[in-house]
Amino acid sequence: MKSTITYDHVAIVLKKPRYPENIGAAARAMCNMGFSRLILVSPENPDLSRIKKTATHESNAIVDSMCIVDSTAKALESFNYVVGTTARLGKQRRKASTPSTLAETLVPISRENRIAVLFGPEDRGLENDDINRCDALIHIPTYGFSSINLAQAVMLICYELAKTHDTKQKSIPKLANKKELEEMYTSLKLVLDKIGYKNPQKPDYYVNAYKDFFSRTTLRSKDVIILRTLLAKISQHTL
Repeated sequence: MKSTITYDHVAIVLKKPRYPENIGAAARAMCNMGFSRLILVSPENPDLSRIKKTATHESNAIVDSMCIVDSTAKALESFNYVVGTTARLGKQRRKASTPSTLAETLVPISRENRIAVLFGPEDRGLENDDINRCDALIHIPTYGFSSINLAQAVMLICYELAKTHDTKQKSIPKLANKKELEEMYTSLKLVLDKIGYKNPQKPDYYVNAYKDFFSRTTLRSKDVIILRTLLAKISQHTL
């Protein structure tokens, strides 16, 4: 028996989109592929008339129900798994998967978990702070010219998610959400600072290293509680 992505558990998150026409075109692409949850983070110009002009009638329901928030942290706090899109590759960034490869991972995760697919601004993409919030990265392979229109990128990724089937029926438990994890990382940073375990040139180096590690271990809510309890005990016994 094959299973598909759990559509209601997937949201498209656009950070600081510059052009209302791109927002509308992204909503149209989502509608074409069966997705309906759209979140905007501090859009530069959320002109509804211009958004709906490119969204067209069928996808106006997505526009009418989209959520607008003022920070990436707020947009992602209730999600259990976050995928970031990036055009830039290199030693400073974690390994990125193609949309088709990562889609195979996301289908079983989506059964019990809420997934956010995060897109950066059209002119510069996601910043390092955004990347650090992600559990995985997607890179769309191109030939020569790496810049892809925002709505086209949304369409490509939504298409891969919609067409991918999970034949192994893997079981992925419900994971901790981003708010729980960020609170844990705040506690971790306090403890690391207290014991002097830090890199003076890169203050967040070790915290980010632990974030990268924990993003590969699929922490559940009860795991986070256990770790935060441990960190609290260490903090109490550290002079």
